[in-house]
Amino acid sequence: MRVAIGGIHIESSTFSPHISTTFDFDVTRDKELLARYDWLDQPWAEGVEWVPLVHARALPGGAVDPEAYRAWESEMVEKLAAAGPVDGMLLDFHGAMSVVGRDDAEGDLVTAIRAAIGPAPLISTAMDLHGNVSRVLFDACDLLTCYRTAPHVDVWETRERAARNLTDALRRAATSTSTGAASTSTGAASVRPHKALVHVPILLPGEQTSTRDEPARGLYARIPEIEARPGIIDAAVWIGFAWADQPRCRGAVVVTGHDATAVATAARELGDHFWAAREKFAFVAPTGTMDECLDAAVASSAPGPFFISDSGDNPGAGGADDVTYALSRMLARPDVLARRSVFASLVDPQAVAEVADHPIGSRVRVTAGGRIDGRDPGPLDLDGTLEAVADDPAGGRCVSVRIEGLSVFVTSRRMQYRLLDSYRRLGVDVASAGIVTVKIGYLEPELFEAAGNWMLALTPGGVDQHLARLPYTKVERPFFPLDRDFDADLTVVTG
Repeated sequence: MRVAIGGIHIESSTFSPHISTTFDFDVTRDKELLARYDWLDQPWAEGVEWVPLVHARALPGGAVDPEAYRAWESEMVEKLAAAGPVDGMLLDFHGAMSVVGRDDAEGDLVTAIRAAIGPAPLISTAMDLHGNVSRVLFDACDLLTCYRTAPHVDVWETRERAARNLTDALRRAATSTSTGAASTSTGAASVRPHKALVHVPILLPGEQTSTRDEPARGLYARIPEIEARPGIIDAAVWIGFAWADQPRCRGAVVVTGHDATAVATAARELGDHFWAAREKFAFVAPTGTMDECLDAAVASSAPGPFFISDSGDNPGAGGADDVTYALSRMLARPDVLARRSVFASLVDPQAVAEVADHPIGSRVRVTAGGRIDGRDPGPLDLDGTLEAVADDPAGGRCVSVRIEGLSVFVTSRRMQYRLLDSYRRLGVDVASAGIVTVKIGYLEPELFEAAGNWMLALTPGGVDQHLARLPYTKVERPFFPLDRDFDADLTVVTG
């Protein structure tokens, strides 16, 4: 069997002014691409020739530069043509990529790939549960699966499952043909898996759908039981991506298998369960304005740091990472500056370059933030002491400017301060901090474990949690929660 691998993996907010360029992506090809996957030598993968194309991955951001997208799409198509016939394609992508000028980037990508490999080979996708499943994507793919946890702790497990589902289907196709394994592509065309799609008119931020909590926990807990049924290969639930204004953005359920009736029945069951739970979805932490969160942090007597999520500018969901609103509120409050506090972070390579070569401990004054997303109050003057300079694998050269008790992190590349090592590089032991404001939504596992208390600040930005404040014009209406008095169309689409 010959199976190609490639993809473009990014989550993109169309409400953010940031444009994701080639600078934002880590690109792998050839042996380096194959080295990403530690399961290529597993017993189930024996006898497979893996054909590496190109894989580009970036931190979530704004829409992708169209020239960058076209270059990677063209490279995949050209390498597929040069590789000769393949039996399958593993698409390793997110599902919520936006490209300037396109409303269904992943649909466009899989359409180009399908045109290159022809109708017979099977296509399997590994996706984020915050991706979208358009009808174009569903029709072009044979096997679709996604993460089952948020925060995502099953990323690599999902990629392996998508690959294993594909090789299993190809072997099944080969043994079902009269010529045996001599032509797996021909066999695949004749015994493709059955699939069923249900679109669910719900669009929620990830911070209301964490699988740590109900009802998402119970929804995803149903998947193993469904997969254990005769005739089922895989069941998947997509929450959808709330911060893109595109018709494809909504919840989805896809089930695949060998029994058409079992597949359609299971898809409708999961769709019904998802819709029935709509009123139970709630934020994973107490919410408030930035000042309300700071009031609670100052008053808190809980041991450990009080975390505040600057959620509206979360780069992990596509925020620009340089909105200064939350930092401005911290700087305006003497009761915050009097405490050991951290703000992580602002991206501003110009500001980093201006101060990084100064001696540690020297007085610095630099303007930072608000250069990409200039929402009020725009760029801020940081007048303090340079307390640390470090190189971070994600953020590049980073600096910490100390203003009274507050450490302000500034990075050269957009990054999300989700790992404790990133704080340590700039000399901060999170456990000793009183208040930590971080541009994030739900706390990733290390921060969640470290937090003494936590609130979600409903701050402005390209990934505003208050969906009613977003200027949707293309999203298919009605959808919950912006609309409530309507009957959901949970039609099962089969393939």
